[in-house]
Order: sequence, then C-alpha cells, then structure tokens
Amino acid sequence: MSSAFSPWRMSVAPMMGWTDRHCRYFHRLLTRHTLLYTEMVTTGALIHGNVDQLLRFNEEEHPVALQLGGSDPADLARAARIGQERGYDEINLNCGCPSERVLKGSFGACLMGDPRLVADGVKAMRDVVDVPVTVKHRIGIDREESYAFVRDFVGTVAEAGCEVFIVHARNAWLKGLSPKENREIPPLRYELVHRLKQEFPHLTIAINGGITQDEQIAAHLERVDGVMVGREAYHNPWIMSRWDALFFGDDRQAALTPEAVELAMLDYMERAHAEDGAPWYSIASHMLGLRHGLRGARKWRQVWSDHRLKSRPAREVWAMARAHVSDEPEPEAVTG
Repeated sequence: MSSAFSPWRMSVAPMMGWTDRHCRYFHRLLTRHTLLYTEMVTTGALIHGNVDQLLRFNEEEHPVALQLGGSDPADLARAARIGQERGYDEINLNCGCPSERVLKGSFGACLMGDPRLVADGVKAMRDVVDVPVTVKHRIGIDREESYAFVRDFVGTVAEAGCEVFIVHARNAWLKGLSPKENREIPPLRYELVHRLKQEFPHLTIAINGGITQDEQIAAHLERVDGVMVGREAYHNPWIMSRWDALFFGDDRQAALTPEAVELAMLDYMERAHAEDGAPWYSIASHMLGLRHGLRGARKWRQVWSDHRLKSRPAREVWAMARAHVSDEPEPEAVTG
C-alpha cells in the first residue's frame, strides 16, 4: 500500500459477537488494505483469562488492531503489552460503547466523562508498546451536545500522546437506551467530527456512524483522514471488494467474484476445523451477506444457516447452497 494513504483511511468497526477471527479472515479476502478490528476484549478477561483463546488470529488478517475495554491504567498497560506481544498492529481503547456491561465496569462511553483518566491510560499503554495506541469514542454522552465537550476530550487525550481518534458521530446515552437504540436514536452530527479535524489538523481523525455508501465515504474522506464502517460492512460485505480500488488505488481485487470468496472460505472452514475443531457453521454465519442482492441469495443463506445441516460436511452444504445462486443481480421489482 502506498505510504500516501493513512493506515486508518478505511476500517471495519469492532463489533461484539461479530468481528471474531473467522469474520476478519473473511473480510480480508474482500479487501487487502482495510484495517480490521477485534471485538472488544476487557483487560480483566485478558489478564485473568485464556489469552490464546481471546487473542488468536490468522496471519492473513494483518493489518489488525486489538480493541481493549478497561479504565485502570496499569491494567491497560499490561493488556496492551500482551496485545503487542501477540502481534497486533495497534491497540485501541474503547471509549464509545454504551452497554450496561461496560457501565458496570466503568469503562466504554462513560470514560468520556473523565478525560484525564483516559489520558493516563493512553500514556500508560504508550509507555510499554511501540505500536500505535488509538481511541474510539463518541461526540458526547447523554444530553451533553456541545462541541466543546468532545473538543476538550480530544485535546486532553492528545496531550498524553494519542495521535489517532476514531469518532462515532453520535452521542452515547448512558441511561434509557439499549446499545441498539444508541446506534439509531441519538442524531448523527458529522459536522462535529469534521470540525475536530479542522481544529486538530496534526491529529488523525476517522469518522464512524451510519455510513453505508461509497459516495458517503468519498465525501467524508475530503474532510477527515479515515472512515470506519460497521454494520453495513457486516451485512453487505461485498461493498468492501471495491474499497481497495476506490480508496487505495489498488485494483488487484477487480477480478474477485463471490464464488471465489466462498470457495476460499470453504477451504478455511476445513483448515480451521482441522486445527482446533472450529465448526463450519460458526464460520459460515459471518458470510451470510456475501450474495446480498444477487439471484438466489435468500435460498443460499437459508442453506448455509440451516441448523439441520450442522452435522453434514461443509463441502456438502456448499454444494447444496451453490445450486441456488448465480452472480447475476436480482431483477428490480416492478411496481404498478
């Protein structure tokens, strides 16, 4: 990749329950350059749990970043060091998740209310690792909607040496909304993120939240350094097959087809099962959006997700699924 492009130019958001190592392997087949993130891993789980299970990834996933959830600077430093030792290219601190779980642990979005603590955590991590330490956060919490709030948060954390901020352009409401509602109800205010880049031109600012179209991505990239896409990349992953050419000037993916990706995933399913017994269906679940908009996609998804087929070999299920599809788009519905 040309050094003219920021490593954060395009990325896929960390998503709990979704962006595991199997999902990231699938996404890497579609795009060579897009930065991939793990699900959030808490410092407590990493310090006291099974590190191999939590941090294992495929070498093909690079560049890949580890997102941490936590607030204690010493614990963050210890977890960051483990992440670097395991080969991750970046350590990211979650300051944006509004779930009940993170509120009980006093981390995630509630950390935006204590920027000095975030700065201390960033400094502690930077003191022990050589890879970039970045922060993902919201533009505000609860009903605090002033630009000054997010500006001061970024300014304080930047003083600790953080140079990269990935900004979800919605507030996080810490009470009264579910995590799902927090992704939909607080209004998107992209202009605040654009303003951050204007005020902090020396920092890398990436934008996240509600971005679904290549045209939106291109427009944002004229104002900020990077774009992070979340659920659209998961549910409609084929969009990523265009990103290398559109946003990195690399057209090596131009000849890629959904069938080629599916075959590569089939090989991966068999490899993963041979290596550690991973069931094929836990891997196939991440690629159900691959044929979004193509003929037969619905029946194809039904076959791959049919629980009655779980005991069958993956290649047998693949043969059943492919009988229903083509790489032609679904015809547009005719309305009277």
